[in-house]
Amino acid sequence: MHRFQYYIDGEFLEGEARFQSIDPATGDVWADMPEAREADVDRAVDAAERALYDGPWAKMTATQRGKLLYRLADLVAANAQKLAELETRDTGKIIRETSAQIVYVADYYRYYAGIADKIEGSYLPIDKQDMDVWLRREPVGVVAMVVPWNSQLFLSAVKIGPALAAGCTTVVKASEDGPAPLLEFARLVHEAGFPAGVVNIITGFGPSCGAALGRHPKVAHIAFTGGPETARHVIRNSAENLASTSLELGGKSPFIVFADADLESAANAQVAGIFAATGQSCVAGSRLIVEAGVKDAFLSILKRKAEAIRIGSPLDMATEVGPLATKRQQDHVAALVEKSIESGARLVTGGQRPEGAGYYFPPTILDCDGVSSPSLAEEFFGPVLSVVSFETEAEALRLANDTRYGLASGVFTQNLTRAHRLMKGIRAGVVWVNTYRAVSPIAPFGGFGLSGHGREGGLAAALDYTRTKTIWLRTSDDPIPDPFVMR
Repeated sequence: MHRFQYYIDGEFLEGEARFQSIDPATGDVWADMPEAREADVDRAVDAAERALYDGPWAKMTATQRGKLLYRLADLVAANAQKLAELETRDTGKIIRETSAQIVYVADYYRYYAGIADKIEGSYLPIDKQDMDVWLRREPVGVVAMVVPWNSQLFLSAVKIGPALAAGCTTVVKASEDGPAPLLEFARLVHEAGFPAGVVNIITGFGPSCGAALGRHPKVAHIAFTGGPETARHVIRNSAENLASTSLELGGKSPFIVFADADLESAANAQVAGIFAATGQSCVAGSRLIVEAGVKDAFLSILKRKAEAIRIGSPLDMATEVGPLATKRQQDHVAALVEKSIESGARLVTGGQRPEGAGYYFPPTILDCDGVSSPSLAEEFFGPVLSVVSFETEAEALRLANDTRYGLASGVFTQNLTRAHRLMKGIRAGVVWVNTYRAVSPIAPFGGFGLSGHGREGGLAAALDYTRTKTIWLRTSDDPIPDPFVMR
């Protein structure tokens, strides 16, 4: 059995408590993990605070911080295959996806390495005589980061990269459902030469680890990715320390297809948008909104493609859909599909969990036209597509915005003016036009409504990990007049 350690203050530690991690492809225990509790959280946050104010990190120039991030990026790229295999083994995410994604994770660290010495202050043309006033951007402080089990290395990179570029120090809580890749990543942080306490990586359960981290009095900012319900707990905990928050939450993203779209191209994007990562993606295009005149033709293409998807071992490069990450996730998806069918949705394909070991669920399409189905409102976080049709552009926009979420969206049309109207009208943080699921370290990413607030990616993310200090300098040599002498 593989045995992992957490990383606090530059040391790898066993931890007094341990728990076992399950291989989603088999349902068997495969690894032994350290379970951080409140005392471990205290130690990690204390180490991060010391590093922020007293250690070598506090004295480094921004360029020196950038060089460490470049070194980390190179190590991530050099160890991509090992990291990919660990993420696949611990979460069930297929190896062809983890292999490609982790190489791209290195690009995020390179981007923020370059950003480190580009975070600038400013000089204010102040409206007072004999005064010079500057604004400095300084690190916000110790940052608590909480990431879910899907794409942990990517979802941590979009937080760790900008935070370190800004000069912050971090405590990262890896998800208890698949922490192996982040615990291994800690070894690369160590090898890159980051001073002790700058990056601390732990794992544990919500009440004993996550809550203690979120309410810790020395935490200045909380960066969280997960579901809205857990986010509410994060917000409540932050009332204890008044930490600022950035929340990247779930989604129920609309995928709009007009009759003039290239249907084959749109179908490929839809398949990638909902069945890639076994649907376990916050940006999954889970609501297909298709023009009525092409609905049957488009569903026919999707059904053919969905039923041709190869389901199998996530470690097999030929596999296209692997298992869900946990048994409870499999149960949730199966129950929601059943509930949707009972409410009137028509099953187009899939819908039944296969026999045998592992937490598998097949690519599933539900035709929800004309019914009020829970599958249109609730997030599956699995490979399930819900379909409705529309007659007019106005109806398509209304359906797209008929959700409490607002993370991502897709529009497929050859009509440029229509595309521009929908770009403006859709209430979501990301609008993809004639493409889907494209990301870049250069482009900010985040949501509206129950999909959270704050942005990850781009320069804006690094600035979110800073706070502004205003400096006033009086330039006159004349003494300040006695304020109580009237002139």
